[in-house]
Amino acid sequence: MTTPTPEPGARNLVVGVGARRGAPLDEVLGLIEETLRGAGLRAADVVEVATVDAKADEPGIVGAAARLGVPVVTYPAAALAGVRVPHASGAAAAAVGTPSVAEAAALIGADELVVEKSIGKGLATCAVARRFPAVLTPFAVSGEKTSTPLVTEGPRPFTMTAMNPPTHPPTRDIESAGPDLRHHGDAEVRGENLTDLAVNVRTHTPPEWLRQRIAASLVSLAAYPDGTSARAAVAERHGLPVERVLLTAGAAEAFVLIARALPARCPVVVHPQFTEPEAALRAAGHGVGRVLLREEDSFRLDPAAVPDEADLVVVGNPTNPTSVLHPAALLERLARPGRTLVVDEAFMDVVPGEREALCGRTDIPGLVVLRSLTKTWGLAGLRIGYVLADPETVALLAEAQPLWPVSSPALAAAEACMEPRALVEAAEAADRITVDRAHLLAGLAEFSEVRAVEEARGPFVLVQLERAAEIRERLRLLGFAARRGDTFPGLGPQWLRLAVRDRATTNRFLQALDQAVQALPARTGR
Repeated sequence: MTTPTPEPGARNLVVGVGARRGAPLDEVLGLIEETLRGAGLRAADVVEVATVDAKADEPGIVGAAARLGVPVVTYPAAALAGVRVPHASGAAAAAVGTPSVAEAAALIGADELVVEKSIGKGLATCAVARRFPAVLTPFAVSGEKTSTPLVTEGPRPFTMTAMNPPTHPPTRDIESAGPDLRHHGDAEVRGENLTDLAVNVRTHTPPEWLRQRIAASLVSLAAYPDGTSARAAVAERHGLPVERVLLTAGAAEAFVLIARALPARCPVVVHPQFTEPEAALRAAGHGVGRVLLREEDSFRLDPAAVPDEADLVVVGNPTNPTSVLHPAALLERLARPGRTLVVDEAFMDVVPGEREALCGRTDIPGLVVLRSLTKTWGLAGLRIGYVLADPETVALLAEAQPLWPVSSPALAAAEACMEPRALVEAAEAADRITVDRAHLLAGLAEFSEVRAVEEARGPFVLVQLERAAEIRERLRLLGFAARRGDTFPGLGPQWLRLAVRDRATTNRFLQALDQAVQALPARTGR
């Protein structure tokens, strides 16, 4: 077999690049140039820079491609995950869904890896692959030769690509994309002195009276937790028999219990929404189907989109991150004998009057409702939530729990948050958030570059804007953390989620947003 030799000056190199958030242009470009020089390759022969689609708007990658005068080509993480690479990284697989963005992105559209992964200063990686040219041969028409060439594949060496499964051309196939399902808003602010618009926990919480109740429980830490009283308080608050209540270490534990304990041959998650349900199902070994709600439908659910064969359906209401509140009557249409319908109502207590809630219903077959005390009461670090379902389902979930899953301080908090004065305070907070959200939406409407999902009913707003990744980084420099949207299936890098804050904080944010938008340089090289 003869390996085709590239002609001098042929543009046949694909540079794969992986980069952590905020990798600067000089580091990314410097790493590419150093990698090429070290292998005796020319920057002039680079035809494209390739990466995972979650990094499509990363300024360092975009800027490096512009300097090289080539396009950025992106691939879904799921497609890259199917490419065998010599230097797989568990950290990369956990972060973006593929074991090496640089090597997989270089190989997926090329033939031979010529430079294995190089690592920069910790924020970027780079690999280089080569495409082999097609062979042009004449073909005959009616027994006569013609000068019109037929493009055929010439002989190719046995390279790493030969061992990989077939791939598709670059496309935004969100059904198969692999966003980081374990990414949460706290990652945007951890260790940083930023005004937090990334996490949906209500500010200035927990209130003093709740802190005192939690502190008072510490004297009983020598005894094993007893959830009897807290469970009864939750049941009374919702007008349900105590057998229909299960206390959990936050709603996240409930998703794990559902994935492990409830039978499901065809689970389906309605996206975009909180990613933990799908992550828990996948971790339990389930194949998970997705129903992707569409922007053009304002992310509203059509029950007909859920396949009939789905025997476990998960949907949020109001949904994180879209903030859309689905009508209870519409969700009821998803229920049927033999199907478990999981409705995540973690943000329902932020809706005035909790309209559209299903938490008190006992007439809907297979209904499982999840509630959290994390958001309204500021108890993310304490981990407390609960499940409302029929007694048989509660029993199955309880069997999957470890002994004493909820701590004594968390039980004390749960009981306190079910008391009448707590419910009044929560209702007042819901009213304030409604007013503050309207103020945020009105301010965002002043930006021609920003489109908000107007049907917002939760304590957050989903917005779409060009070059969102760059704007998010500029907002960080101005002291504000926003939640990236591209880790939610069904959204892309042009989306951000903004938590609703008080008017003064919102006004400061809107000023910072104006500075961030105005400071963006004109896009080049795309």
